[in-house]
Amino acid sequence: MKFDLHTHHDRCGHAQDRIRDYIEAAIAAGLQVIGISDHSPYFGSPEDHAQPLIAMAKSEFPRYVAEVLELKKEYASKITVLLGVESDFFPEHADVYRQEYAKYPFDYIIGSVHLSGGVSIFNRNRWKHLNDAEKVAHKEEYYRLIAESARSGMFQILGHIDAMKGFYPAFSDIQTPKVDETLQIIGEAGVAIEINTSGKTKDVGGWYPSHAMLERALHYGVEVTFGSDAHIPSRVADDWEEVRSTLKDIGFKHWVYFQNKEKQIVPL
Repeated sequence: MKFDLHTHHDRCGHAQDRIRDYIEAAIAAGLQVIGISDHSPYFGSPEDHAQPLIAMAKSEFPRYVAEVLELKKEYASKITVLLGVESDFFPEHADVYRQEYAKYPFDYIIGSVHLSGGVSIFNRNRWKHLNDAEKVAHKEEYYRLIAESARSGMFQILGHIDAMKGFYPAFSDIQTPKVDETLQIIGEAGVAIEINTSGKTKDVGGWYPSHAMLERALHYGVEVTFGSDAHIPSRVADDWEEVRSTLKDIGFKHWVYFQNKEKQIVPL
């Protein structure tokens, strides 16, 4: 069974084309399951549309859900369409996000840390002029937030858990026990992590997380799933077969997806 749980569309302001285009791309790629998971609005902001080039407006969210549910019915005989969302994780606003998500029948919610220390994880300038100890502190704060997101109970999946390396490949070489501690917490929480193939679109290349992190994830009993993080329809299911083969080589026996927030196990 082929599935892809991480796709975006033009509502977020930085992806192309409509939801229907991603569903059609999934069918063309031979998928049986496609998840729609655009960026959540900034529910903690007083503004309706706080970041037009990053996420949809709060007022647009009900229309997003309604469109996915309509398309789920329309395509039911061709492919299973899942209602998801990629949610930012801000501990100070977690209750507001929980209240909003409780209004809708999500199949799954991806929790992603995009800001750490108030700065985008993709901001390459954050690393300039830092000494080694400060680099470790930045990395540990990022994983502290990921660990907190795992413990929050808000998410079925954690998104791109080493994406901070996207525009700073040396991130992976910063040594700290916080990475293993976080993987252990994720395993204990029963939350899955995605193998996200969008790293190939950034300076670092490859996937999130690294093969080394996947080996450690297996050690800590962490479940894995697949997400292309497609922002154009042609990237739906990108590298799916390569990811499946790599997971088998590492030692994983299965991966998972979520329907009605229930784990579905798919043998590798």
